[in-house]
Amino acid sequence: MAKSYETELPLKACGWAGTDTSGTLSPFNFSRRENGDDDVTLKILFCGVCHSDLHTLKNDWGFTTYPVVPGHEIVGEVTKIGNNVKNFKVGDKVGVGVMVESCQTCENCQQDLENYCPKLVFTYNSPYNGTRTYGGYSDFVVVHQRYVLQFPANLPLDAGAPLLCAGITVYSPMKYYGMTEPGKHLGVAGLGGLGHVAIKFGKAFGLKVTVISTSPNKKSEAIDKLGADSFIVSNDPEQMKAATGTIDYIIDTISADHSVLPLLGLLKLNGKLVTVGLPSKPLELPVFPLVAGRKLIGGSNFGGIKETQEMLDFCGKHNITADIELIKMDQINTAMERLSKADVKYRFVIDVANSFSSL
Repeated sequence: MAKSYETELPLKACGWAGTDTSGTLSPFNFSRRENGDDDVTLKILFCGVCHSDLHTLKNDWGFTTYPVVPGHEIVGEVTKIGNNVKNFKVGDKVGVGVMVESCQTCENCQQDLENYCPKLVFTYNSPYNGTRTYGGYSDFVVVHQRYVLQFPANLPLDAGAPLLCAGITVYSPMKYYGMTEPGKHLGVAGLGGLGHVAIKFGKAFGLKVTVISTSPNKKSEAIDKLGADSFIVSNDPEQMKAATGTIDYIIDTISADHSVLPLLGLLKLNGKLVTVGLPSKPLELPVFPLVAGRKLIGGSNFGGIKETQEMLDFCGKHNITADIELIKMDQINTAMERLSKADVKYRFVIDVANSFSSL
């Protein structure tokens, strides 16, 4: 029996929600707003399963409000548009990523950096107009047109869905930190949902790509299937020593607690290490390697709408998608358990449209 959370909002929706820190999801009925003049309503077809969803379900970061309906890698079909909507039409295939609202007036918003807006509203688990936002583990969603993205016609919708978080999360820092110069050497730390997409971006930018992982059994997949040029086992002292000072940039996608000191040792003079993986515990910052090698450690938070559309168009041009395992909604708890053990290559995607009988 689905739990229910009804407000004065008129549209009845169904999804799957977590209700406590166990992280277990179950059927859940709730309400969404009517489509307004600036809104786009979409029937959700597919939704990627992000590691952030797992962290949020278990309240690892300390700001989950239950019940929570996760999902911010949403691909769907437009079913209704408001009177002011000119760039979308019914039947369009579109995407919705990590955010659904911002103030639209601050300096960040004016620079197309809505993802850094102080009043950012996330696609799920954010307060919004007296209720909360609910994500893509559900049958439909209503979103302001500014936060809806055109999906490239040549990309498969299911394998393209993870680009809306995993894709932009690695694309944005590569662009901002200048990690795109052809011929340079990119290290990708961690081979999971983010890391495998970073390899594909790196190769599309013309970089030499080395995967840095604790799992030697991932070497063949990284090189033979994903196109990496080389592979370093990070807990092998000899391999790490041999690679000292050989890499220009490292994008650190690791979400587990780890030390960044070994990664800094791999960087050349003026090398850049950018972390996007969001471990639950603070990383130690070793200052001496930074000073001695004029190295930089940076961070990055997904991307604004303009840049996300740019990323999707880039993926369409280069035929970049995620490697996925398609599941039905009622398999989500098993998928979350496997995700917690890194047992997926490399992104679960929920076949939402075929999971809800009401669709």
